[in-house]
Amino acid sequence: MKKIVAALVMLPLVAASSFAASPADNYPNKPIRMIVPYPPGGGFDVVGRLLGQRLAERLKTQVIIENRAGANGNIGSIAVAKSDPDGYTLLMGGIGPNAINPSIYGQQAGFDPIKDFAPVMLVATFQNILVVNPQLPVKSVKELIAYAKANPGKLNYASAGSGSTQHLSGELFKTMAGIDMTHVPYKGSAPAITSTLANETSLIFNSTPTTLPHVKGGKLRALAVTGKKRSGEAPDVPTIAEAGLPNYEVLGWYGVLAPANTPKEIVNKLNAELVAITAIPEIRARFQVLSIETASGTPKQFEDYIKKEVTKWAKVVKDSGAKAD
Repeated sequence: MKKIVAALVMLPLVAASSFAASPADNYPNKPIRMIVPYPPGGGFDVVGRLLGQRLAERLKTQVIIENRAGANGNIGSIAVAKSDPDGYTLLMGGIGPNAINPSIYGQQAGFDPIKDFAPVMLVATFQNILVVNPQLPVKSVKELIAYAKANPGKLNYASAGSGSTQHLSGELFKTMAGIDMTHVPYKGSAPAITSTLANETSLIFNSTPTTLPHVKGGKLRALAVTGKKRSGEAPDVPTIAEAGLPNYEVLGWYGVLAPANTPKEIVNKLNAELVAITAIPEIRARFQVLSIETASGTPKQFEDYIKKEVTKWAKVVKDSGAKAD
């Protein structure tokens, strides 16, 4: 009889525990802050604001975009890594801060790209385009490689800064082609491409939408794009792999991350919203104008993707000897 009474006493406790509230049930109940680790106006900022606006509409809360620039994305990334893991601080991350910087800056990066974040979703990918100043006597990737081998150390290439996709696109190209080029970092894409236009630097691996107008105006010559497939905005321009350097590929990306230990229920809720947002035709169209392709997937798939990217770029940095100039 005593055992039966004890069992009956325990029933409400069991029932109550089975209906325990999920951390996501009351989420969000205050504004969410999305940190963009770069200045306003760039790709990270544009993508972050597009996603933030839609997240605010769907979650019925305010999503505040905060530009926390500095150290090529490291400062904003550190801020998120050290934030409370409650889902109210997110990072508009990407290939630079979350895959390349840890190898370029080492411990000075100030965060671990795997241990310090909870990946939410890969939201978009993009590729760069390799262009040269028309005064350089080359019209193809093969000719560029031949020229570099015949003139070791003569070529220099511009980038938006150490650790940027422009920088590592060039380092990977150097390593795979077996050539010598000098990296010239600038504080942003605008001054970098201006230097190539002025023939202060010979070439640049730059974003397609900002570079094509110069190509169409005859001020720059396009040789190839860095992805696995041709760009819809420049279908006549081959990939670098097609043009003479098999297996070459650089695909930039953007993704949303939260601090490590953010409850899985909240991460999954955010993921579901982002999956829905990146499927909206208007969002896809806006990204396409920017030569950006929408992506999707689970938090686990994004985590695996980041790990592969970190490994890939660590090897590129080591093989090329790339440094934070």
